[in-house]
Amino acid sequence: MSLVSPVAERFRALVERQLAARPAGGPVWLEAQRSAAARRLAELGMPERRQEAWRYTSIEPLLGQPFDPAAEAESRPDLDQIRSLLLAETEGTRLVLLNGRHAPALSSLGRAGAVSVGSLRDALREGSGERARLLGSLAGPGEHAFSALNTVLAQDGALIRIPEETAQEQPIELLHLSMPTLQPGVVQPRHLVLVEPRARARLVERFVALGEPLYFNNLVSEILLGDSAELEHERLQAESPHAFHLSVVHLAQAAGSRYRGVVAALGAAWSRTDLKVRFDGPGAECALDGLYLAGDGQLVDMHLDVHHAVPGCTSRQSFRGILDGRGRAVFDGRVRVERQAQKSDARLTNANLMLSRSAEIDTKPQLEIFADDVQCSHGTSVGQLDADALFYLRSRGLSLADARRMLCMGFAREVLDAFRVGGLRDRSEALLAHRLERGPQGQRPGD
Repeated sequence: MSLVSPVAERFRALVERQLAARPAGGPVWLEAQRSAAARRLAELGMPERRQEAWRYTSIEPLLGQPFDPAAEAESRPDLDQIRSLLLAETEGTRLVLLNGRHAPALSSLGRAGAVSVGSLRDALREGSGERARLLGSLAGPGEHAFSALNTVLAQDGALIRIPEETAQEQPIELLHLSMPTLQPGVVQPRHLVLVEPRARARLVERFVALGEPLYFNNLVSEILLGDSAELEHERLQAESPHAFHLSVVHLAQAAGSRYRGVVAALGAAWSRTDLKVRFDGPGAECALDGLYLAGDGQLVDMHLDVHHAVPGCTSRQSFRGILDGRGRAVFDGRVRVERQAQKSDARLTNANLMLSRSAEIDTKPQLEIFADDVQCSHGTSVGQLDADALFYLRSRGLSLADARRMLCMGFAREVLDAFRVGGLRDRSEALLAHRLERGPQGQRPGD
């Protein structure tokens, strides 16, 4: 893709309008960071297919959209509809971002206790300084144009702090809620999560929409775990079927810390998730489970980058994909073990189930090992539904559609069961079953 193509020019014009509309002010350190990111954005340009990280991911469908800098809601949110989206387990510790902005009327933070959960915009405006200064410590000015754009233009998000030796048993929820807008908009949420030494917390993150609006959700998150800290992080991407979604999650783990992440990408027309893990101290553990579903005309892209730079750390990544119709998926998993990272243990697997001859998967698990005293493995598989299992189920009276759906749910069960928040697991399972029932074109079999 040439940077002088009409779609790229249109998106560049959008960026210029957003930069011009960016409000002035804010802490000096933040303005310096934004200026550096703006320079980085100008240097990088838009990603191209000739770049390895974007080889299988065309951004032309994204660049060609008539996005507007602002995203004003057409109407007030329907509270009854919103209540139906909420999880019972997160009542009292929920931060809602409506079209990328904190919505105090929809949030519920009254019983957070010693834990600090609030709007990043409010924290910066109030000058609650030292912890907010960690913003950008992991992401830097941006590895690609979209993350740099987020650094320049992010106006709100979440700032979460779990104090030292605090155990937050009730899940904290970040709910990204999108509503129809007067003009398709770009939202730029930014999150900073700090889990201090020997603290423990559970974080639930969801992306949902009222109706089927067109928008672009461009998110950057930074998560820092202190010594022996623990975080369970469960994410469900169930965006509008017309939406575009790009999220970059940076994770830094200190000595003895533990992170368990689960992600399900079941929505959006075009989505990409980058998970970047860095071990900063020995004895840290990271486990990632993922599930993605690509239906007709849908692109789902998963990128993992796990960096073992210190000894004695453990990482495990297991991702599963289901593809139907003309769906496309990309899995790019990379684990790098440095020479000094002896006694590392790294496992990376990717399994894919193809329900259609027209579906496409580009899978590339990679190990880069420079140490000699390690235990590392990686593998990938691409297959179809087992014909004998289908025959057995049909011989027991199930229709072909029901038999296919049952086998697909069984294939996804390992990841679905990794969701420990019951309401989130139930919603993920119901959404997956619904998508499978509707078929690749969104129609019931036989319609």
